[in-house]
Amino acid sequence: MKYVYAAIFNPEGDMYNVHFPDLSDCYTCGDSLENAIDMAKDALCLTLYHYEQEGRAIPTATYPGEIQTEGEDFATAIAVDTNDYRRFYENKLVKKTLNIPSWLNAKAEAANVNFSQILQRALKAELNLSVE
Repeated sequence: MKYVYAAIFNPEGDMYNVHFPDLSDCYTCGDSLENAIDMAKDALCLTLYHYEQEGRAIPTATYPGEIQTEGEDFATAIAVDTNDYRRFYENKLVKKTLNIPSWLNAKAEAANVNFSQILQRALKAELNLSVE
């Protein structure tokens, strides 16, 4: 799933503390603005991924322009895709047993076909997923 949440960045010297007002358990920091943005994306994605895994309700996101900040603090939108995270981290292989005609098996083995690759590509095509 794709999500966009407002993050509040609080500069402290060269560091930035980051928290998400809509997600009380989601916060991080970075040693530069660029690093803080990367860390915010990771923290947000991981938090929302765990919400999905646990079946927790995903809170409604507040529009960043509605966030009131003080001093040098600022709010900005952070976008993440938990499906990207899932594809990257849940790449554990699962053994499946299947049946094909023996003549097809013989031809495929003679051609050094990688059965796993073929099945993965076919399943992705069938499910309209991007083929990587």
